[in-house]
Amino acid sequence: MAAAENKSVLFVCLGNICRSPIAEAVFRNLVVEKGLTNQVTKDDFLSYDYMLCMDESNLRELKRRGDKIPNCKSKIELLGSYDPQKCLIIEDPYYGKDEDFETVYQQCLRCCKSFLEKFP
Repeated sequence: MAAAENKSVLFVCLGNICRSPIAEAVFRNLVVEKGLTNQVTKDDFLSYDYMLCMDESNLRELKRRGDKIPNCKSKIELLGSYDPQKCLIIEDPYYGKDEDFETVYQQCLRCCKSFLEKFP
């Protein structure tokens, strides 16, 4: 993601309290490690290049809303579509066990690394 190829990413889940914050933290850390800081901003459907959702419900809702926005530039996808282990849905750990948060973290790490590999 060189300066001429700035990309912005928004992570979305139902309550934005577990999965998407974990994905965002993982992604921000990877961006810093790769020296790609200042490439992630918080805007809306008109400014994000990607909106990466955690599950199908989030995906359906964002696509429904995005369809109503003229000139929506966001590519709306499941973050799990980038998982090398083909685990499409990042399950909500909120009502689960402590180890479920580790599972979400590991899945987000795999997916974010894979996503970033698209942009040498």
